[in-house]
Amino acid sequence: MRRPEKGAAKSAKGAKGGRLPLRKSLAGRLLTVTALVASCSVAATAWLAVQTTSVAIRQEQGQNLTSDAQIYNTLLGYAATHPDWDGVDATVRDLAQQSGRRIVLTTQGRRPFADSANSRSPGGSSPAASLALQPSAVVDPLSVDTVLVPDAAKAGADRVDPRAVGPFRLPEKERAALWKVSAGKVECLSRMGVAADIVETPGGRTRVQFVSDETGNGTDSEIDRSLEAKCLAAFPASPTPTEQKALGALNQLADACLKRQGRTAVKLNLDLSWDRGYGDPYGQDYGTDPDPEDSRRKREAEEKALAAKKAEDAATAERKAAAGGAFDYVPSKIRDSGYDRAVAACVVSARREQLTAYVAEPALLFIDGPGAAGVPGLDLSPANTARIAGVTALVLALTVGASVLAGARLVRPLHALTGAAQRMRDGLDSAPVPVVSDNEIGRLTAAFNDMAAHRARLEEQRKVMVSDVAHELRTPLSNIRGWLEAAHDGLAEPDPAFVSSLLEEAVQLQHLINDLQDLGAADAGALRLHRKPVRIDELLGQVAAAHHGLAEKAGVALTAVPAPTDTPRSPLLDADPVRLRQAVSNLLSNAVRHTPAGGTVTLRSYVMGTGTGQQLAVEVSDTGSGIPAGDLPYVFDRFWRAEKSRSRSTGGSGLGLAIVLKLAEAHGGTVDVVSTEGEGATFTLRLPTAAARGSAADPDGMTTAL
Repeated sequence: MRRPEKGAAKSAKGAKGGRLPLRKSLAGRLLTVTALVASCSVAATAWLAVQTTSVAIRQEQGQNLTSDAQIYNTLLGYAATHPDWDGVDATVRDLAQQSGRRIVLTTQGRRPFADSANSRSPGGSSPAASLALQPSAVVDPLSVDTVLVPDAAKAGADRVDPRAVGPFRLPEKERAALWKVSAGKVECLSRMGVAADIVETPGGRTRVQFVSDETGNGTDSEIDRSLEAKCLAAFPASPTPTEQKALGALNQLADACLKRQGRTAVKLNLDLSWDRGYGDPYGQDYGTDPDPEDSRRKREAEEKALAAKKAEDAATAERKAAAGGAFDYVPSKIRDSGYDRAVAACVVSARREQLTAYVAEPALLFIDGPGAAGVPGLDLSPANTARIAGVTALVLALTVGASVLAGARLVRPLHALTGAAQRMRDGLDSAPVPVVSDNEIGRLTAAFNDMAAHRARLEEQRKVMVSDVAHELRTPLSNIRGWLEAAHDGLAEPDPAFVSSLLEEAVQLQHLINDLQDLGAADAGALRLHRKPVRIDELLGQVAAAHHGLAEKAGVALTAVPAPTDTPRSPLLDADPVRLRQAVSNLLSNAVRHTPAGGTVTLRSYVMGTGTGQQLAVEVSDTGSGIPAGDLPYVFDRFWRAEKSRSRSTGGSGLGLAIVLKLAEAHGGTVDVVSTEGEGATFTLRLPTAAARGSAADPDGMTTAL
């Protein structure tokens, strides 16, 4: 026996030593792949969700910021033109219906007085606990939110809504007078070829806006400034009585503010600029002037210079006012001095104080409170990041747990199969491995159990065959030895009968050895067939003639049924005639041997199928004792005999039918048996015809090795 190599022995030892390490086992690899796939899936899903949500958030934020600005600006206009919030409910409901969002207005103490969700009347209340922690904005016309209304930063430093005009709002009579003046300016400019239009400010004052230059920054080549100035100066627009009264009250409030700071009063203009004739022309603080007389002389000189400058720039100022720079009630650009900054602060403070009685009090604005269609968002704060990490860890833990359970269920039957295979290798008896489920592993387990059972049967057959071979060889050898010892001792004479007996035993022994040799060659694939065209009728006639003597001696009628005369001649067989005669002879001698005297053995042939599926059947039937149903599966096994005592008088060696099976398979055919106990048996040998094999018979008698 060839010794196993060291590597193979080491591998076998390692496989037998115990379970594989986790990193090498199927369960470990399954767990690793599953965890890796789960990690990549979670990471990819999180990245895609963050990217998609971020884009959606930016889009929604842009849309909501526009919507918020519109809502805020509408409510800001209401507050700028009403002294209180009475009657704002209708406006709030309209805005909520247009935007599809909840809008709540509350006092500074967070007491709701207008809520689009429950349509409460002014002064009503709704639960403040349902509001967000921070308001969306503070609606105060005296302090405009420059984020929601960016243009408020350009209007001036006071951040007062331009719609909050208060006492500067003109009555209809004064508006009509100003409109007439502006119409005269527009008509004059039109005659000079300058396109202009009339625009009315929130307070009711009209101004001229040039169509060709809406910004008021036209070039000298576009407009003849001198002609334009004459046209504008021809229709002066002095402050109306209402504006003079309001401006006077505002001037008093600003002077009071300056007086509290110890500064000199100023004279305010309609555009909220001031004349410095009443103040320090050099921007000095009057409370700290060391030489009042010198300052007075300087102020007089400054006043003359300012008057000349004012007359010189009258036309430019008028055009600027007509273009939109004047009468907007916003502070002009202040000079960079401490005094001017103090005046500007007092003007802003005075204006807010004057407008307080004409505008609604500040209110907190809440948009998209609970219960409304809010904006979806993703706040990647540390808390949310930790939450995402926790969910990811939970998903991985569940994945690992599921993989462990699935891997254990997957590997457990494989371990059982491995253990059974190792016990089988060591020559130990192995119980069948339980089949726990009908899947791939379950089917593998069932196939392994079938293989183990088949191997056990083969091992048992091998043991029986060795015993049978020894028995079959012992009998003729014992007879030969006995006769030779008797002749050697002088107890028997070597006469012709003596020699004939020895020859019979030798022939029996040679026949057994030949049968074993044929079976060995068939098992090894070395059984050689010498194929040639064969007529089955002729071959069956030869076999029947050879067995007539045996049948007569046993008292059995042997009949070869010829083909009907009206049927076509039997097709050719591409077969080895010697081996084919051997197979039919074994069936025929077996039938004669098991048929009692007076019985019948019939030999016949017929054709089955057509075309490529055409077969020629050789049938051997007898009226003997038959075969029990329980023995039918074993009749073609080696050394199997119905008579278990293996008496030489009742049967042969038990190899004849096994040889028939091998010869049929070598020719590409089959053999089967049908039997009823006590009525006889029928053996049928089926062989493909030459046409079915798809080739002509070998005329040269070429040898084919199988």
